[in-house]
Amino acid sequence: MSNPRWQTPAALRRIARRNAAERRFRLLGLGAIALSLGFLALLLVIMAKNGLSGLNWSFLSGSDSTDPHMAGVWGAAKGSLLTMLVTIAIAFPMGVLAALYLEEFAPRTRWIEWVEVSINNLAAVPSIIFGLLGLAVFINTAGLPRSSPLVGGLTLALMTMPVIVISGRNAIKAVPPSIRDAALAVGASKVQTVFHHVLPLALPGILTGTIIGMARALGETAPLLMIGMRAFVATPPGGLTDPSSVLPMQIFLWSDQIDTAFVENTSAAIIVLLMFLMAMNGLAIYLRNKFEVRW
Repeated sequence: MSNPRWQTPAALRRIARRNAAERRFRLLGLGAIALSLGFLALLLVIMAKNGLSGLNWSFLSGSDSTDPHMAGVWGAAKGSLLTMLVTIAIAFPMGVLAALYLEEFAPRTRWIEWVEVSINNLAAVPSIIFGLLGLAVFINTAGLPRSSPLVGGLTLALMTMPVIVISGRNAIKAVPPSIRDAALAVGASKVQTVFHHVLPLALPGILTGTIIGMARALGETAPLLMIGMRAFVATPPGGLTDPSSVLPMQIFLWSDQIDTAFVENTSAAIIVLLMFLMAMNGLAIYLRNKFEVRW
C-alpha cells in the first residue's frame, strides 16, 4: 500500500486536469459576473453624468411639456404606478390560482395537456402581440378608454400571467409530497391541504416568478404603443381611466426629440425608472425572504 492507485502518475494527471478545469470554470464565472457588473456600472455612470443635474423637485413633480426646462416625470411615474397596480392585481391572483389548479386539481387529460402547452407558448409570444390583443379586446370590443392605465394594466397582465403560472407550477411541484400526505393523514381536505400547507411553502418561488414578470412589464413599450399610451399628456392621471403615459414611453418620446436639452431629461427619467424598478423588486424580495422556509 506504499503506492495507492490514486497516487499513480496517471491518476495524478487526471486529478490535475480536473483541478485545472474547475479553476477555468471558476474564472469563467467570475469573468461573466465582472462583465455584467461592468456594463451596469457603465450605464449608471453615463446616466448619472447626464441626468443627475436634472433631478430636482420641479422635474420630479412636473408632467410632460414641449419645453424641456418645464418638463417633468411625475405624470409618467404615476401612470406607471397605476398600470403596475392593475397588472399585479389581476395577474398575480389569477396566475397563482391557475397554477394551483393545473398542478393540484386538474385531471391528466389531453385537454389539460393542450392548456399547459398553450401557457408555455404564451410566455414566449412577442409583447407586441399582446398589444394587438389589448387593442382588439379592451378598446375596440369592450370600449374601454384608450391610453388609460386600466387598459395598459389589463394588457400587461395578459403578458405577465404565463410567467407567473409557469414559475408557480414549478414552485408548487417543489413542495415535498410528505407535506400533502401528512395534512391528508390528519383529516385535512384537498383544498385545506393546498391552501394551508402547499401554497404558503410555495409562495417564495411564486414571488420570484412574479418579480421577473413585473420587471418585464415595467419596462415594456411595444404593447403600450398599440393602445395609445404614447400620446402627449400634460397633466398627471387622476384615476385608472384617465389618459396617461408610462416611464419607458416617456423616455422613448424624449429621446426622439430634436432639442438636445431633452438629453438631460431622458437620462434623469432613466434614473427614476431604475429607482422605481429597484424599489419594486426590493419589496418583492423582502416578501419572498419573509415567507421563505428553509428545509
